[in-house]
Amino acid sequence: MSGSPTNGPGETSFAALRGQLHEAATAFADGPDALEGILLGMVDDVDRAVREPLEIFPVCHHSPASALAMARRLREKQPKVVYLELCEDMAPLLGELRNCRLPVAVQAFASDIDGFPAEWAPLSVVAPITEASAEYQAIAYALDTPGVELVLVDRSSDHVFQWDGRHGERTPEAAAGPAEPAPESEAALHGEAVGVEIGDLRPRFAELEEHLLRHGKVRHWSEWWHQYVEVPLGDSDHAAYRQVMFLVGSLFRRLAPGDGERVRVDEDRERYMWTRMREHLAASGAGPEDCLYVCGAFHAASRVDEFGVAGGKSFDISPRSATTWQYGLIPSSHAAIEAQFGLASGSVSIAATQWAKNLKRTRVQPYRLAGQDGAKKPRTAKKAAPAAPAPPSEPAADRLSGFLRRPPVLDTLDEAELLGWSVDIVRAARRSGYLASTADAIAVFETSILLAGMRDRAKPTPYDFQDAAITCIEKDSVPGRRDVRRLVEIMMGGDRIGRVGYDALPPLARDVHDRLAPLELKLQQRGVQRALLDMNARPELGACSDVLWMLRRLLPHGAARPIMGERKLGERSIQESWDLALGTHQRALIELGYEGVSIEQVLEQRLRRDAYGPRATTAVVLAAVEDATLYLRSRRLADELGTRALEVLTAERTVDGAPEVLRRVRGLLAYYRTGEPVLPPWVESFVKAGYAHYCTLLPTAFTEEDVTAGQVAAMLGFLFSMEGLALSLGCDRAQLELAVAQSRPTDPERTALLWAAQVQLGALSRAELRERCDELLANPMVVPAYPRYLSGFVHALVPVPGLADVVVEAVSNAFGRLPDPVLLPWLPTLITTLRAGAADLAPLLIREAGRIFPARLAALDVWVPPWREAPEAGAPVLGGTKSGGGGSRGAALLFTHPRTLDAVAELLGCDGTWAPPGEGPAGPGGATLMARHPDSATAWESLLAGA
Repeated sequence: MSGSPTNGPGETSFAALRGQLHEAATAFADGPDALEGILLGMVDDVDRAVREPLEIFPVCHHSPASALAMARRLREKQPKVVYLELCEDMAPLLGELRNCRLPVAVQAFASDIDGFPAEWAPLSVVAPITEASAEYQAIAYALDTPGVELVLVDRSSDHVFQWDGRHGERTPEAAAGPAEPAPESEAALHGEAVGVEIGDLRPRFAELEEHLLRHGKVRHWSEWWHQYVEVPLGDSDHAAYRQVMFLVGSLFRRLAPGDGERVRVDEDRERYMWTRMREHLAASGAGPEDCLYVCGAFHAASRVDEFGVAGGKSFDISPRSATTWQYGLIPSSHAAIEAQFGLASGSVSIAATQWAKNLKRTRVQPYRLAGQDGAKKPRTAKKAAPAAPAPPSEPAADRLSGFLRRPPVLDTLDEAELLGWSVDIVRAARRSGYLASTADAIAVFETSILLAGMRDRAKPTPYDFQDAAITCIEKDSVPGRRDVRRLVEIMMGGDRIGRVGYDALPPLARDVHDRLAPLELKLQQRGVQRALLDMNARPELGACSDVLWMLRRLLPHGAARPIMGERKLGERSIQESWDLALGTHQRALIELGYEGVSIEQVLEQRLRRDAYGPRATTAVVLAAVEDATLYLRSRRLADELGTRALEVLTAERTVDGAPEVLRRVRGLLAYYRTGEPVLPPWVESFVKAGYAHYCTLLPTAFTEEDVTAGQVAAMLGFLFSMEGLALSLGCDRAQLELAVAQSRPTDPERTALLWAAQVQLGALSRAELRERCDELLANPMVVPAYPRYLSGFVHALVPVPGLADVVVEAVSNAFGRLPDPVLLPWLPTLITTLRAGAADLAPLLIREAGRIFPARLAALDVWVPPWREAPEAGAPVLGGTKSGGGGSRGAALLFTHPRTLDAVAELLGCDGTWAPPGEGPAGPGGATLMARHPDSATAWESLLAGA
């Protein structure tokens, strides 16, 4: 039947159907008024759509029946113009589908937005395309058939967000969540993108869907559609297919709940599409009889005034915003489509299998883009005869009455197919660790038939078989990472994952593949591949190493993971080993291409965005400086970001990031001191500003409750470690002394930190510090708080590492004198404190403890701690100097060869002179430790004398 009937407005083809529905409404609804309006309105919708001169082809997304009917109709009608319900700005990308392996998704992406709320960024819209979809058949036909024009008529990607008036919520297309959780990570291939699909055909009336599922004896909507619509329409003719799809779309439309926002968007989309089609018809001069309009069945049953080529109104289309959109193709998968559009897990895989069966059964030749990745080479076809003229137009005959009154056709049981399924699932279950046997295969076979019979089906569907396999094979636990449900999905076709070909990649992705070509790996393949880089033997691999480190910084975890080798300031590995999964993370690599033409440009943009963002802290900006030095080796960018770090530091009023600031400043300072002749100006300014900044905040930090001991320790660490440089640059040490003197902490941890700072400044001697610790242990009122003092001393090793021996002494005294009720609860706190600072503090304490404590167990019984040794009455005196001077002069070598000390004194600016022999201070002089322990000096003297 032709799609352009000639019935006049007064003629009707559905009079018999209207009469039957009127009688049914009268009999079942106690009167025709309530139900007649809905039933007869549905017939009116079908009649209106069928009478439209521009043929409307209603489809359901990813429906094999729709794809099969589309392929048939395209070969029969051979339209000159195909109007497709897809975002109109995605048209230039459709030609690149031939360079991809389906399923893939057409994506519109915008990171820099203008005209939308900032919190919406980045904006992303995807339209997935599979082989078993009617839209792919239309696209392949239009692109590979000479003289055929493909016109996308749906709203643009920009309008998708313009019409989203719910302030950051998901758009109507993505409002429905997944029916079941996605089994594997492939469900996240679309990321957080908004999905736009053709044929969103699902009841919006929850009670209606529940009624259909209950009476259909199915578990979810995908199974109902497969059983009651997909299978019956697979063998129907074009007229019956159109009218049934119009009827289903009208039913769901008229029984939709009163969601005003969603209805408004749906109707605006329909007005938009009909406006675009009328504009194209007027501009091109094409006749409606030569065109085909492919849209979802829900939109085909539209009742807006703009409906049809002779619509009475025109729709005012708002201009697009100033947002710059980028377009590309990203890999998709069956699981990603199911997760994004609320389909049952495995339904798209089952649809792909049904599509292959339909093609084999009906022998319909589908359309496929020439050069499609993964497609078989077409056989040389004979010269086709001229296309027969289209049959004359006929009135729109009623095909619904017969279809609705016809009893369901019961498919005969295909025992061979079902037996093959049963054997295959048992084999797959064995490989996954299940203890399945031949008896399980027989049980699955019989249970599938039983379940189908209970659901009024003669032939088990894939869903019946899946339920039977779960019942018979799944036990109380899953031995592997896949359960039986997932194994059935894989066996029925699997979660096919698409791939974007090299030629369809953005310039950045192609550049990455070109620069990594020396690795000789197939980077587009999914899975993990090991790359070995020996830069010593092959220096050209150094460039590959640079690319990999930048990809590790830019891509998600797992895309490029180093196994051996590291990159730090001032260090570069000569051998590296990497695990690469760029094919698995192809979407992330493609989206990098929307931000720039090279990874260096993208990395620089991101570093600037982090440094100049509204939430940038000093630590974040310093991290950007370090990354710019590590990955880009850009002194210009590092200096610019360093200046930005100085600005952020002076504007901060908190010390939350002090530990990270200290760590990064120390690293950068060490790098510049060893690799540069002079320090960059921003580093000197940063040290000066940081010295004054932390001196100002120090008294307050010692008393504020929300400041931790670690943050105070980091502030002191900055002040003491940068003190020499700061003083050389003009800072005043009195500022630090005043800040410490004004500090009045009440917390034990910060009190210990204050004592450590006073020791470093010389305001408190080490002997006095030991006395204070002893007093704390001797005071019963303070003993419960003594562990907190120790925690403060541990933190004090950050600014004053020279107190390691005092800390070891304090910890040892605590273990020796604290009672168990106090000591045991404190041990977890000590362990967590050491673990938090294990990188710097634990090795220091371990080394100091190893120096103090005996190395052998036998020596421990007679070992006396150094802090408990009694002072000696007199210290041994070294012999006289070789110069013949009388009396004890300490270290003889120093006075025998004084030029070394003279050089040091000159370097330090000291103008002192040597005292004559015998005029030194009374009593033993010189180095006290050498006097008390002369063995080392004697050994050195004998060694040098022997040399």
